[in-house]
Amino acid sequence: MPQTKPIVSIENVVASASIDQRIDLNVITQTFPDVEYHPDQFPGLVFRIKSPKTATLIFSSGKMVCTGAKSEEQSIKAVRSVVQTLRKGGIKIKNDAVITIQNMVASANLGGKIHLEQAARSLPRSMYEPEQFPGLIHRMLDPKTVILLFASGKLVCTGAKKESDVYRSVHNLHTLLEEKKLMIYES
Repeated sequence: MPQTKPIVSIENVVASASIDQRIDLNVITQTFPDVEYHPDQFPGLVFRIKSPKTATLIFSSGKMVCTGAKSEEQSIKAVRSVVQTLRKGGIKIKNDAVITIQNMVASANLGGKIHLEQAARSLPRSMYEPEQFPGLIHRMLDPKTVILLFASGKLVCTGAKKESDVYRSVHNLHTLLEEKKLMIYES
């Protein structure tokens, strides 16, 4: 059993959504003056909401990308809230948004330091080039994630599509580091 329990924090959830119809972004801009829309620079409109604090990109195709949520649940709630707000503002939207989680980024602290040099040699699918980047890059196959590991025992996990995959990735890696005696605990 690992000596410490990792502290995991989900930092950002990216979700894509589609309402399966075209939308006139200029009409949204006229109805909601606080949106950001600069079609000469970027084809999407930025629709920010305060709760949950997120930014949703809306494209004229009816596709959306929501970023900034701290959980799957918040991400789904944010997209639904944006669609509901648009409807209240008189934008005709026939269908509810079909939402798919695309990526999650989480940070974690394993509670001890890590022997990165040795980890680089003994962990499969790992890359460590300290002259270029201070972290070890580990590609996990199941669940399919990429973990950036730092000597401090802190890490960043990306690529998960479910919260349970984030926790499983961190747990699997922590257990592996323990088994290979790559964790250093200050007593």
